Amino acid sequence: MSVTFTDSAPPFLKYQGSDSFFGGDAPLPEGVGWAVVVGFGALFSVITTIIVFIGQKYGGQGAVTSEHFNTAGRSIKTGLTASVIVSQWTWAATLLQSSNVAWQYGVSGPFWYASGATIQVILFGVLAISLKRVAPSAHTVCEIVNARWGRTAHKTFLFFCFCANLIVTSMLLLGGAATVEALTGVDYRWASFLIPWGVILYTASGGLQATFLASYIHTCIIFGVLIAMVFIVYIKTYSSDAIYDFLDKTVTYSPEECADIYAGYEAGKFACGPVDGNRDGSYLTMISSGGLMFGIINIVGNFGTVFVDQSYWQSAIAAKPASAARGYVLGGICWFAIPFTLATSLGLASTALLLPITDVEAGNGLVPPAVATHLMGDAGSVLILIMLFMAIVSTGSAESIAVSSLVAYDIYREYINPEATGEQILKVSRYVIVGFGLLMGALSIALFEIGLSLGWVYLFMGIIIGSAVAPLWMLMKWSKASGTGAVIAAWSGLILAVIAWLVTAQVREGEITIDTLGTNEAMLCGNLVAILSSAFIHVVYSIVIDPQEFDFTTLDEKITLVEEDTRGLEAEDQDIEMLQEAETWIARRGYVLTLVLIVIWPLLSIPAGKFTKEYFAFWVLIAIAWGFGAAIVIAVLPLIESSAEISKVFDGMRGKKSEEPTKETPAVEKEEPAAEPEVQEDSA
Repeated sequence: MSVTFTDSAPPFLKYQGSDSFFGGDAPLPEGVGWAVVVGFGALFSVITTIIVFIGQKYGGQGAVTSEHFNTAGRSIKTGLTASVIVSQWTWAATLLQSSNVAWQYGVSGPFWYASGATIQVILFGVLAISLKRVAPSAHTVCEIVNARWGRTAHKTFLFFCFCANLIVTSMLLLGGAATVEALTGVDYRWASFLIPWGVILYTASGGLQATFLASYIHTCIIFGVLIAMVFIVYIKTYSSDAIYDFLDKTVTYSPEECADIYAGYEAGKFACGPVDGNRDGSYLTMISSGGLMFGIINIVGNFGTVFVDQSYWQSAIAAKPASAARGYVLGGICWFAIPFTLATSLGLASTALLLPITDVEAGNGLVPPAVATHLMGDAGSVLILIMLFMAIVSTGSAESIAVSSLVAYDIYREYINPEATGEQILKVSRYVIVGFGLLMGALSIALFEIGLSLGWVYLFMGIIIGSAVAPLWMLMKWSKASGTGAVIAAWSGLILAVIAWLVTAQVREGEITIDTLGTNEAMLCGNLVAILSSAFIHVVYSIVIDPQEFDFTTLDEKITLVEEDTRGLEAEDQDIEMLQEAETWIARRGYVLTLVLIVIWPLLSIPAGKFTKEYFAFWVLIAIAWGFGAAIVIAVLPLIESSAEISKVFDGMRGKKSEEPTKETPAVEKEEPAAEPEVQEDSA
């Protein structure tokens, strides 16, 4: 692919000799793709397994019980909780789809992607501390559903939880495999099957704790690449003023001039000319009907993928009670920087430089690799590939352990073997991790063959799982919530959402196809109907037809441990006054931050209209500062909080022994009798 300046598009670069940016040969050798997909997976499996082994042997953590495998001892601190939240919420879509909406809508795209997917994590912190207060012994969200609402509701929400896990994991690989193939030439089918293998090895070996340790490493690498990309775009190669001038010039081209700029390319939509629905057709404005519509879809859809995803409940279960609320708030704030900062740099640069990226390629998530390759050559391709791999495996490992917990506790223990021992639970968990890892690749390939892009699936997910959001919120927060109402609301919301989605596509476009179903209007209707109709039905049913008055103090009594491993359940961790204060703390900050991110900030940007050069420079400065600040917090805070544990491991490796037993050592190893006979009956 040759690059030359042409008079028709100064000062932009014009690619010649291919149909589109990725229409020619892959920029990297195929061997690089295999090295990343296979080599990195094996490397992180070995590193993570060794760290877990050292912690068990020298850090006094004790043997891995089924409780510890699925809950990480319920003792994760604030910094690591935040790091894990950032890691598992950083999907392939976070890196790829966020830049796609910047390519489409301009500055509003990165903002609405970031704000529309941050508030859910922050608000989930409210549920996290509620869980610690009323169901500290829980292993899964469906276990809590079963304890409060019974088996019919249990089966219903198992379905929605599995849907969430399947959609997220298949979407991870859908975008990841397409990017691996575009950058290295490795067939997407091979990439889809091989990427999960690194996840399988360390997750099956060390469980949730191994997932958390790996997630911390992955998050640090993601932020490292993020900082490098921002530096290249806005400091080394260009400046905010230069990108502003380029974006300002882009919208002045007529259709004829755009056709001339992209002469010789295959027919397709390129980001050239004014943007429909934007103020003055500019990419430099928050006044964007398309951007706002995407933002609403993003907000609604992501409530489903947080509140209905077992991995977020599992992170709440694993966190120390004092750390749960703060970990989710800090994680949400730090995560905001990844899509906002990355897309504000790479996403806007793709349009500013008029790179020949078609709408199909953008929908498949190829905007970041295109810009990175253009600016840095092979080094840029490698960095994006590594960043993407980190995002896939970190979220993939969280989804794997989430699915294994649902199967082990909510299917195997509940319906197949109620007297299951810890050893049996542990074995089932590991088998499921391996099986689900293989299933991931098949789902990704199926979606690809159907013709669904990353962007399409991202917008669609709220239609399928959005109707479960309101009932799960009420499960933890409303004593009057009816179990029967929850079941009716979840299924009715799903049916109504699908109907609204199909009808909107038919009415607006005159036909039902993948393309018409993928329009913003159809997706918006389906997403809104899913979440709003479900909430309305559940509230009305609970108030009018089947009012309840549930005593939350009885909830934890219905949830039993498999083994007498009470790490994280000590009396000091269950202080009612402390938990109530934490719940008040997170509720106030969660609601205020939500208001700021989706109402106040957008409203304050409206008077700016089309951004001036100075306003855009300030916008970019916020993105850069947020990115650097989040990187420092996520990298440093977990190390500071774990300094005592790290020192203890080094002391153990040098032969020094602690004078006092660690609090983390499970009760089962002390060989003390259980306090309550009924717990002994469940322990086998």
